[in-house]
Amino acid sequence: MVTVALGLGGCTGTSSAVAGLEPTDVATPTLTESPTPSPTPSPTPSATPPPSPSTTKTTPRPPTTTKSSPNWTYAPSGGPTAGSGTVWRYRIAVEAGVPVTIGDFTTVVNSTLDDPKSWIAGGIQFQQVGSGDSAQFTVWLASPSTAYSMCINGGIDIRVGGVPYTSCRVGNNVVLNSSRYLNAVSGYALDPYRQYMVNHEVGHRLGHGHELCPGAGQKAPVMQQQTLGLHGCIAYSWPYLDGVRYAGPAV
Repeated sequence: MVTVALGLGGCTGTSSAVAGLEPTDVATPTLTESPTPSPTPSPTPSATPPPSPSTTKTTPRPPTTTKSSPNWTYAPSGGPTAGSGTVWRYRIAVEAGVPVTIGDFTTVVNSTLDDPKSWIAGGIQFQQVGSGDSAQFTVWLASPSTAYSMCINGGIDIRVGGVPYTSCRVGNNVVLNSSRYLNAVSGYALDPYRQYMVNHEVGHRLGHGHELCPGAGQKAPVMQQQTLGLHGCIAYSWPYLDGVRYAGPAV
């Protein structure tokens, strides 16, 4: 188990660009020719006292106030590999203070992505790796405030009624709001909702957009925003049904 500090600065968006430093324009100095001085007699050397040390007063800088970054615990490397085809490697991390152990969260994420009804049914492979390994995305379990900061930095506002409520995917970050993870939503039992959270946000990382309920009484597509309502559909956590991709009309 590795604990680190990470500085961070809807469902899906792109990461904010990092501004680069611009080159400073420096004016080329103009060279002027000085007149040749007339020779002067050399002065007689005399004893010169050494210069006194400078007594420049230094003004103290004001203290800098910075917002502390959240601490994260990562799952170790050596996680399972499931499926076949294109390999997607992912990390798993839990924010300090969230009442979920890294072991329990890792079990939920891995068992969801390794399920034959998950995205691996479409010819891809998932492999969970450690914090120091290269990966295509990281699954973060974050407090509501941290989830909001991570999502809004990518242009996604997860608030409902002013409160951070949903989750998001921003760039390579799959950000799960711990409030939803711990409490689910109306119409969902807790375990199936957690599976839905993982599949939905990872689905965005794989390039899938939002979908709509195909009709009253039918299963809700996993890419439907089920957190915000089922709209007549029945809760369903998986992208595949009976080995076939289950989808609704695109938004």
